[in-house]
Amino acid sequence: MPLSDTALLRFLNSVHPYDSLPPVVLRKLAPKFHLIEAPAGTQVYTLGENLDGLYLVHTGEVEVTDENGIPVSNLGPRNSFGERGLTRGGRAVTSAVTTTDSLLLLLPAADFHGLMASQPKVARFFDRRRPGSPANNTLATMRVADIMSRPPVTCPVEQTCQGAAQLMRDQNISSVCVTQRNQLKGILTTRDLTSKLLAQGWPATTPVADVMSRDPLTLSPSALGSEVLQMMMEHGLGHIPVVQGDALVGIVTQTDLTRFQAVNSGELVLTIARAVSVEDMARATAEIPRLLVQLVAAGNRHEVVTRLITDIADSVTRRLLTLAEKTLGPPPVPYLWLACGSQGRREQTGVTDQDNCLILADGLAPGDDAYFAQLAQIVCDGLHQCGYIYCPGDMMATNARWRQPVHIWRSYFRNWIARPDPEAQMLASVMFDLRPIGGDHSLYGDLQGETLGAARQNSIFTAHMVANSLKHQPPLGLLRGLATIRSGEHRNTLDMKHNGVVPVVDLGRIYALSGAIHSVNTRARLEAAAATGLLSPAGAQDLLDAYDLIAQTRLEHQAQQIRSGEMPDNYLAPSDLSDLERSHLRDAFVVVKTMQSAVGYGRRLLS
Repeated sequence: MPLSDTALLRFLNSVHPYDSLPPVVLRKLAPKFHLIEAPAGTQVYTLGENLDGLYLVHTGEVEVTDENGIPVSNLGPRNSFGERGLTRGGRAVTSAVTTTDSLLLLLPAADFHGLMASQPKVARFFDRRRPGSPANNTLATMRVADIMSRPPVTCPVEQTCQGAAQLMRDQNISSVCVTQRNQLKGILTTRDLTSKLLAQGWPATTPVADVMSRDPLTLSPSALGSEVLQMMMEHGLGHIPVVQGDALVGIVTQTDLTRFQAVNSGELVLTIARAVSVEDMARATAEIPRLLVQLVAAGNRHEVVTRLITDIADSVTRRLLTLAEKTLGPPPVPYLWLACGSQGRREQTGVTDQDNCLILADGLAPGDDAYFAQLAQIVCDGLHQCGYIYCPGDMMATNARWRQPVHIWRSYFRNWIARPDPEAQMLASVMFDLRPIGGDHSLYGDLQGETLGAARQNSIFTAHMVANSLKHQPPLGLLRGLATIRSGEHRNTLDMKHNGVVPVVDLGRIYALSGAIHSVNTRARLEAAAATGLLSPAGAQDLLDAYDLIAQTRLEHQAQQIRSGEMPDNYLAPSDLSDLERSHLRDAFVVVKTMQSAVGYGRRLLS
């Protein structure tokens, strides 16, 4: 079917990223596309062969499958395919076949690479890897949106000064924005109340409109911290409203700047280490949401953010153990407190519960467990008070099942490996992420090595663990979309935990079992799997890039919720992302599904 030059240009102008190209560039690019008529059943390319270029569907439908023949995408008009192989050495990493009579456009490989090199927007679209951003941001280079308090406390212009003063007292603030239909009219500060109202003897019923500072200086959310500092110093201000267009969206105060500079993980850990009560620690952990926002806004990678946040949980746990021993006296036998779940993997975010257990030295005398039951209760209650809520599945040291001597733990792991029923698979998945936190670390060293060795040698157990790991699937729709939750409270969102990071966490655990890898951190496991040959360099890089993008997107979602005054969660609406972000996120999920398929078929991704 012929396609005129005009029709081709019109079509390309409707496809991203070509619609972002300057007209002169697009006119020169269009003739380079080759037209391919492909009847239903045409094999466009097969896994491993050299790619001729980048394919773009004009009409029809193309099915893309992984190395095991499992469909990962059904692509319709305006969808591209083949870019992953082109950016990874030029060989196809999937297979593609038309399922209906189709018309395809092929941009030769040389022209594709030339376009990537000359057009940054095209390069950003087709390269899934997120560019690293230097984590050297200071207050001066941060955006106002990441510093300001929101939502700001406001009052109407008709409010009395007494009412405004009571509002500031109740909110423990030193200023209030005066608005009319959400438009900023002025700002009233405690200084205004003393220097104008009280000093001149005006009545408390005076309207705030008569006392406030009218038309205050403002900044936009995109302004930099340096502008805040400059404006405050030059004009002697302590409060600067933040407006977006005509709408008031926040306020920056000197207190915000002080808190921003003061909140860091090191200071929080130090505060916790010196705490004499649970209340002291709870005040410190209440700063974790602010810390998360600050770390994300400063461009830190997700594994840095989660490690620093987990360090705080570790410090709280160790301090609680110390305080418990001061209350109960010295333990009757050595013990080791361990964390599992996200704390065990050092991957805690702004949403977490507690998962922990106790390993006790053999030789426990009758009645000794009463001491450890009390110790566990003190620590778990303290963690809960500090925001690490009780585990819904009761995977805590307060449960006698998870507070046992070494020989019992050894029998637990031995039985799980020998009889991998569904419960055993679930428990093994949790307990293979154990990490010592406080106590005698020697109680776990031999146990971990023995367990990994036994698990690796039991092919039936490994096969069951592989099957269990595939229960969490990336949220992929066949028609080049994202499969959102269909009903309930989180309808039309993506579960970035269970369908996002957990599938990669499960893969990392399988690689750890297969290679007897002692690391429990997911990224460390993936890197070790590549180093030991369980993953090819290309496969490992793909999976690491995919994991980084998914985990970073999850963290940025939580940071944005915190900035908006919401409780952070793991449910992300695709509509909150740009077309480019959705495309990259879906590509990352495709990589994860491909790797799951490879593990499910017992294959290694070796090039």
